[in-house]
Amino acid sequence: MSHAAKEFEALNIAVLTVSDTRDESNDTSGALLVERAIEAGHRISEKRIEKDDVFQIRYQVSKWIASADTQVVLITGGTGFTGRDSTPEAVSVLLEKQVDGFGELFRQLSFQDIGTSTVQSRALAGLANGTLVVCMPGSTGACRTGWDGILQQQLDARHKPCNFVMHLKQTSTELCETRG
Repeated sequence: MSHAAKEFEALNIAVLTVSDTRDESNDTSGALLVERAIEAGHRISEKRIEKDDVFQIRYQVSKWIASADTQVVLITGGTGFTGRDSTPEAVSVLLEKQVDGFGELFRQLSFQDIGTSTVQSRALAGLANGTLVVCMPGSTGACRTGWDGILQQQLDARHKPCNFVMHLKQTSTELCETRG
């Protein structure tokens, strides 16, 4: 399918939860992102939980950026100010272009729920190798804010006047369909 199409285009999304304490039984933030993406019609290519370690995070995100079949990486957790919070440091060096407006809009939307505490969010997003990488705080509410307030529209090719879909790489499946 061509990115020029103005119809819905299912994207391949990887979800990473960064946490020293969560596992699959209590990862409500990662579960919410998976649920929302599937409800919107996207595919989950992989879901993982990694410890808050800058090199493990960077390694996993690098693999997804390099993959021909991952178009979006959604990361929850590790964006605060504690000593172990290292997601922005792990990810920012991998990005070719930062999407400054994501963090700005996320904090604006978040202000409605948590007031001035939103200034402690280091949410960010950027593009690398045709992959959108999004880092959000680890709370389920923050992931809901990020998905419902920004990502749902920006990951939909029908959203006007612009969205991220046109900037994302085609997957190997899409290439086969266009060469068909």
